Amino acid sequence: MAASAAAILDKMAERMATSLHKTAAINLVAIVILSRGKCSLSKCISVYLVGMAVADLMVVIISVILKWIGMIYFRGSFLHITPVCSCITSLNAAVTVVSVWFTVAFTFDRFVAICCEKLKNEYCTERTAAVVLGTVSVLGCLQSVPWYFTLNPVYIVDNVPWFCETKPSFRTSPALAAYDMYHLILTPCVPFCLILLLNVLTVRRILVSSRVRRALRARSNGENQSDPEMENRKKSIILLFSISGSFILLWLTQVVFYIYVRIADIQYYYSFSDPVYITQQTATMLQLLSSCTNTCIYVLTQNKFRKELKNAIHHGCSNLTFRFLTAPPHLESSRLLTNSQLDASMQVYSLPMKLMTWLQEKVRYTTTLSIKIPGIFPASLRQP
Repeated sequence: MAASAAAILDKMAERMATSLHKTAAINLVAIVILSRGKCSLSKCISVYLVGMAVADLMVVIISVILKWIGMIYFRGSFLHITPVCSCITSLNAAVTVVSVWFTVAFTFDRFVAICCEKLKNEYCTERTAAVVLGTVSVLGCLQSVPWYFTLNPVYIVDNVPWFCETKPSFRTSPALAAYDMYHLILTPCVPFCLILLLNVLTVRRILVSSRVRRALRARSNGENQSDPEMENRKKSIILLFSISGSFILLWLTQVVFYIYVRIADIQYYYSFSDPVYITQQTATMLQLLSSCTNTCIYVLTQNKFRKELKNAIHHGCSNLTFRFLTAPPHLESSRLLTNSQLDASMQVYSLPMKLMTWLQEKVRYTTTLSIKIPGIFPASLRQP
């Protein structure tokens, strides 16, 4: 049974490690492209999207690399020292809270932009977005600090505490129990309900305003014509609903599991085949998956983002091709080489060039190639 459990954990960690570099690369590409501000999005929206991409990247680094892969693959390393383990637990809670509430802040910003005309000009600004994201980050980190003090060492070897376990007083102390309930309500119950409520109100306002606007334009023009304002609003709404819908679907299992565990008062699972354990791991996997879906949503819903992504891949491939076309450093003294040696060296260096040429041809037919190869941007694309 123990060997089977270890095999299951190793398999899960291996799958996470396989997709880890892709997830990190996806978020990095999104940060670079959105920071350039050439996706036909307002500065306010761009600030929120960049903040969400950064928060998702931190989730990948802390929750996936340090907490999951580090704890499973590097057994007995410094990551298992109790202070380090406690810091990782606290940081994991912080980045999760920040990532979730960034999505709530973005949803509320779009709600204000669509449903509150008087407040729109004052609230939906780049400065307000930066202040909101900064405030959420600080509060999210502060409220996660108490998690550091809820853990005890399992062993003490040579005065060094190892591993982490929950304090026995965590379930009996009223203060710790209240904090645990507060954290459960704060994330994800309240964000889940807020996003649902804001989206319902936004949809209702859109339907009413679209009906009125369509009737007015038909009366003034005598026929239905294309409305640029409605087209722009439609793109913004598709982006909003895609991000919010993805969050709701991927967090739904976690929310239902949290509520069920509290109602049924389940504190332990008895084996790795226990349905409680399987549900918990599935919910965690879906939650972590939500940190890498936003960029895919941008690709599917935003034409300008796809164009910028394609240009980034094109410039990256051109950059690599130019590097391989130039003489490598050790061939600068080619006078010292014979013709056969020079030809052999250039044949070796021409292989990557041929690969880049093939990739450039493939870029014409797909924009998802950046997920398979890490993008290398020229100096002009690295500017904020």
